[in-house]
Amino acid sequence: MTAPRQPRRPVPGPARPAARRARPRPGSQALRLGNPRPRLRMIGVGLTLVLLVFTVRLLQVQAVDAGAYAAQANVNRYIPVTLAAERGAITDRTGVDLATTVDAYDITAAPDLLTPERAKAEGAARLAAELLAPVLDEQADVLEQRLTANPKSKYVVLARRQTPQVWKKITELKKQQQEKANRTKGVNVLAGVNRESHSKRVYPNGDLAAGLLGFVSGDGQGGGGLEAQLEETLAGKNGKRVYAQSGGRQVPTGDVKEQAAVPGSDVELTLDRDIQWAAQNAISRQVTDSAADRGYVVVQDTRTGEILAMANAPGYNPNDLAHADRAAMGNFALQDAYEPGSVSKVMTMAAVLEEGVANPATHVEVPNRLPRADRAFADDIDHPTWHLTLNGVLAKSSNIGTILASEQLGKTREEANKVLYTYLRRFGVGRPTGLGFPGETPGILAKPGEWTASRPYTIPFGQGLSLNAVQAASVFSTIAGGGERVQPTLVRGTKGPDHRFTAAPPPPRTRVVSEKTARQLSEMLESVVDDQEGTGTKAKIPGYRVAGKTGTSNRVDPQTGRYHGYTASFAGFAPADQPRITVYCAIQNPTRGSYFGGQICGPVFKQVMEFALKTLQVPPSGSQPPRLPVSYDGRPAGSP
Repeated sequence: MTAPRQPRRPVPGPARPAARRARPRPGSQALRLGNPRPRLRMIGVGLTLVLLVFTVRLLQVQAVDAGAYAAQANVNRYIPVTLAAERGAITDRTGVDLATTVDAYDITAAPDLLTPERAKAEGAARLAAELLAPVLDEQADVLEQRLTANPKSKYVVLARRQTPQVWKKITELKKQQQEKANRTKGVNVLAGVNRESHSKRVYPNGDLAAGLLGFVSGDGQGGGGLEAQLEETLAGKNGKRVYAQSGGRQVPTGDVKEQAAVPGSDVELTLDRDIQWAAQNAISRQVTDSAADRGYVVVQDTRTGEILAMANAPGYNPNDLAHADRAAMGNFALQDAYEPGSVSKVMTMAAVLEEGVANPATHVEVPNRLPRADRAFADDIDHPTWHLTLNGVLAKSSNIGTILASEQLGKTREEANKVLYTYLRRFGVGRPTGLGFPGETPGILAKPGEWTASRPYTIPFGQGLSLNAVQAASVFSTIAGGGERVQPTLVRGTKGPDHRFTAAPPPPRTRVVSEKTARQLSEMLESVVDDQEGTGTKAKIPGYRVAGKTGTSNRVDPQTGRYHGYTASFAGFAPADQPRITVYCAIQNPTRGSYFGGQICGPVFKQVMEFALKTLQVPPSGSQPPRLPVSYDGRPAGSP
């Protein structure tokens, strides 16, 4: 058996020579790695400096200026928004709106969307202006100027306080333009037109009582009339809303703090809309027919002092202030001071009767001329010597007879002046009416010591003193009310946000003359209208006893301060036996036709009074007028 073969060991050979280093090629340079330590030191120093700057800034923000930055952050984070209060309505005595507030919109646009680069076409702004012009009732050139004045702007107001109907039309236009742009692959030039919600004051009856109501200015505040006078009551109190924002948008989960706005209170006036319409219609027509400067009518409830109508002509539409005549934007029934003329004689006669120096039947011999002071006084017509009763002096409106009657008020002219002045003041001449209306005039009544030259003789018949139309109406309401003056009122009460009505306080009452004097004077005023010799026959109303007085006075021209033209007027009340309504009419500077008060204001009085009596359902008179004697035969007492 042979033994197994052992593996053969390798025979050691000669050792492999070591690899040789490659020799650098001619022209090449050997690469060597730089020492990294210097670079690491530089990087370390840089990082240290950066961290040091951050540390210093962090200390400044969090420690030194922490309060200032926190406050600034809050300012930028929380946005306050004013919540406008709804303005209260103004209504007539039956609750009919005379002034109210509706939703309105400011129409805005983004001019930068209409540049040639963005619109990809020339004339985009012009096209947008032409589309919007008829809807906004504005010139296309004006709108184009607003759209191109600042092409980079993202916001411009094209029109303010537009109605929802206007916005609806714009929305339809935008839709049409978008459909067109989709078909033609063009650009909708109205895409940047938007709205901002606001409110707008509107006057549903147009120019009705505009002079009294006034208007609201562009900033939402009363700019005249009752809107300005009752601003605090009507305006309410604005609220506030504060919300968190980021990037110009409200944060949905952010805090919101809101203080609700408090609406203004509604104001109920004493006006009756229908009677106001009748008064305004009548005076507007007569001012036009007479080519007069202007005129006014005041209607007052004789029992309560409430003003039922206060009409001015010409007027204006507070819904369209841009086209309103500034000269007509006032309530001249309260703001004009003028010499009343013969309607003022009723106050002189009241003083004569109350002082007991004469009665309606007292004989007064009236010559054609009466020399006093520096002139000879006359009546409106030449006449032979009249033999009139005191009643006849008033019925025929004799200036001379009135002077003679007034001289009986005192032993001397100075004493008579003081007595007459006292009664004029009691009737309210030279005093505020109590309405507190903006721009109201108290009238002009000099003190008796200043009645020089002809004044002691002109004031008794209504020249040389001035008043406003409401004061004149109040004089006749005082006689109708039995000699007690009730301060005129315009506001019946208010209704707050809780819808509770709060009545206005009752007006003050002042005794001016006795009931006996008032009754005698009322019967004398009936002769002015009822007697054939009276000057106010055009004011007769079938079925009603009417007491009234005409007036025709020289007028002071406000431009020159001199007498020029006339003031025609008529004042009265009905039914004379059970007085309910006073109507006063005045027309300034009539230049066409008659200028006598009985001729042009008498018919206005009749038209307005008839309408008011029917509206208030006042029953006809139940008795005949007394028909006091106007004249006497002139024979001495006791002669056949």
